[in-house]
Amino acid sequence: MIHKKCSVLIYLLLIMLFSVDLRSQADCVLGVGITEDETLITIFQMNEMQQENLVNFGAELKYRNEILNNQLENIMQRHPQSTPTELGQLADKYKAVMDSMQMIQAFIDKKVLRLFNEKQYELYLELCKEASRSPFIVVPTVYNDSITRKD
Repeated sequence: MIHKKCSVLIYLLLIMLFSVDLRSQADCVLGVGITEDETLITIFQMNEMQQENLVNFGAELKYRNEILNNQLENIMQRHPQSTPTELGQLADKYKAVMDSMQMIQAFIDKKVLRLFNEKQYELYLELCKEASRSPFIVVPTVYNDSITRKD
């Protein structure tokens, strides 16, 4: 019985490993909600409004991920796992939820990136280049206090 359960778990893990989308590894994520807020604030020298939004977006990400984590738990507890076909279906459902988590992370990171001014966004692009990652393309915000007046 234990041997059968171990082989089922190994089979499930193999399905999940081979079903991972490798393109996602190339995204240059900020990691809002994963990276400490203070780290992002310091690196990108965020103003008060950006800091406040960063905290709010991090809370939004946490809330959305809690819902998805509950779905994962529900899937693992309730989905039949006795045949290879059922394990394949379980892996597909698991992957769909994990893909949703990845999309939400990208969505939240893009929301923060849109708050960046041009210099902050250029720094993000440079860091992505150094890390050999593909940056998210957004239009940075132009802030009134960033515009120099020509006299």
